[in-house]
Amino acid sequence: MNSQNRPLCVDLDGTLLRSDILYESLLALLARNPFYLFLLPFWLLGGKAAVKRQLASRVQLPAETLPYDERVLEMLRTTTQRPRVLCTASDLLLVQPIADHLGLFEEVIASDGHTNLSGHNKGKALAERFGERGFDYMGNGRVDLQVWAHAGGAIVVNNGERLARDAALQTEVLGHLPAQNGGLLTWIKALRIYQWLKNLLVLVPLLTAHRFLEPDAVVDSGIAFLAFGLCASGVYLLNDLLDLTPDRMHPRKRKRPFAAGTLPLLHGLLMAPLLTVLGFALALLCSPAFAGVLLCYYVMTLGYSLKLKRIVMIDVVLLAALYTVRIIGGTVAIGSELSFWLLAFSMFVFLSLAMLKRYTELAAALASGKEMAIGRGYAVADLPLVQSLGAAAGYIGVLVFALYINSPESLELYSKPKVLWLLCPMLLYWISRMWIVSHRGDMEDDPIVFAAMDRVSQVVIALCVVIVLAAI
Repeated sequence: MNSQNRPLCVDLDGTLLRSDILYESLLALLARNPFYLFLLPFWLLGGKAAVKRQLASRVQLPAETLPYDERVLEMLRTTTQRPRVLCTASDLLLVQPIADHLGLFEEVIASDGHTNLSGHNKGKALAERFGERGFDYMGNGRVDLQVWAHAGGAIVVNNGERLARDAALQTEVLGHLPAQNGGLLTWIKALRIYQWLKNLLVLVPLLTAHRFLEPDAVVDSGIAFLAFGLCASGVYLLNDLLDLTPDRMHPRKRKRPFAAGTLPLLHGLLMAPLLTVLGFALALLCSPAFAGVLLCYYVMTLGYSLKLKRIVMIDVVLLAALYTVRIIGGTVAIGSELSFWLLAFSMFVFLSLAMLKRYTELAAALASGKEMAIGRGYAVADLPLVQSLGAAAGYIGVLVFALYINSPESLELYSKPKVLWLLCPMLLYWISRMWIVSHRGDMEDDPIVFAAMDRVSQVVIALCVVIVLAAI
């Protein structure tokens, strides 16, 4: 039979879709209720097909947001003279809506809860349906070699030359679309290394405790910085994996590697715990007490990612606490005493920045015509209130600092404490400017990250450091 007349059978996971429906459905279910994780071992007793059916019966994946391979879509759109069949090991309950959305397939063959339509099973099913060598098959993995053994032609997608050569040993290779997965730069983006700037807060106690000239304290602070960074990146990966659907609906977050399908979900699932373990290993190298602080940070961050970021006000209070925990971690790492004044100041200032983050998201939602911020509990109507609360929190933070200047603790630490008064107008200016920048729509990122990249903020921070040093 001529290849132009043979049905074109197309795999879904990793071929038509730059993702995997099994992991997509599992992550969607865990995002809704993480306790389903404890049911997985029991579902596995029924086999892989049964697990897929259990997942498919509990979740819905918006077909319009999934990351499709445009090259495959274009090939399907231009292939109208022969039947097009979506043939996949994913469960039919999730596959049929995808086929209906695309409108490019005349038939769908998928796992049904009893048979896992992968590898040998898929090859056998297609041979029975269309006859030996009576179909062409488009796939992406080595498991598809068992299908190509029955196919009249092969189209290799999202894999290298080696698989194409092996496929040629089974049947005629009609086409090869090389892999487009991301490399090192994509991983750097996924790990959000730029967010490590927040972990510079770990170094604040070095300055406030006047221990920045002590080598041991500097080394311990450096270890603490790395530990927080690794742990945070692990949580960022997990957060992105659990937020696939909301991220794909967001104009900017949809470009994140896992949401866009440029990194395999399985790799993220493996990398997240690995980074977390490395972070805690470094923390223990610093001290058990610091490891305890890092554990608190991890639990709080996990709670935020899983649920609390969707609860109004609890989310911003928790965000402020997470910033403050970094300062606590830095204090514990160098063995200094916690300062009531530093904790009070940081809590209010970071509450202001957390509210600023939400304000920025709400402003973006308003600009795009939405009534709610995506994945958050805030409505656009909350904008004025969020702005008022956030600005007030920032100014209260400055008030706390002003009261600290004349406190016994300040008089003991600084030989010229009155010099610290110069910080008050600097802080008032900086907080006010941050809110004005956001109000004008010029802030698109996390306020801490924005401040680290903003030239004016850099100058203000540098001047603040100079003032503190002058007061010592």
